[in-house]
Amino acid sequence: MDNRIFQVRALGEIAIRCVDYEAMVAFYRDVIGLSLMNDPDDNPIAFFRISEGFGGHTAVLALFRHDVEGAGRAHGSPKPPGTGPASSLHHLALSLPWDEQDAVMAWYEHLGCAYDVEYFDWVGWRGIFTLDPDGNTIELVAKDPDHR
Repeated sequence: MDNRIFQVRALGEIAIRCVDYEAMVAFYRDVIGLSLMNDPDDNPIAFFRISEGFGGHTAVLALFRHDVEGAGRAHGSPKPPGTGPASSLHHLALSLPWDEQDAVMAWYEHLGCAYDVEYFDWVGWRGIFTLDPDGNTIELVAKDPDHR
C-alpha cells in the first residue's frame, strides 16, 4: 500500500445538517463571527469562510438544511445508516492539490473503492467523494488552478 502518490494537506470543510437552519446560520454568522460566502436565504446550504485553507480551497463550514440530501454518495452505494437526515454529519472534506486528484481516482480504482466526482462551478472546486467504513461521506477536494 505504499504506492499511494497523494497526500491530504488540510481540512477543507466541515458540513453539518441542521434542524433549525435559520438559527444555525444566525449563530455562526452573528455569535461566532464567520463570514458568509453565499446567500443562505436563496440556498439550502450556507457556506461560511473559516480560513484561506490550502491550495486555493477555502476552509469552510457548510450548514445544510436538514431535508437536503448530500452530494457525493458513491455510485451504487446504499444510503448508510447515520448519514441521512437524522444525522448531524453530512460529510468531511479534506484538501489536497488539484494535480493529485487523478492519483486519488487511480488509487480508489486500484482498491476497488466506489467514488463520485463533482465540480462546483461557482468556486472552481472539484470533489472526489467516497464512503468510509462506517458509511460517512469523505470528500477529497481541490481548487481548479485555472478557475477565476
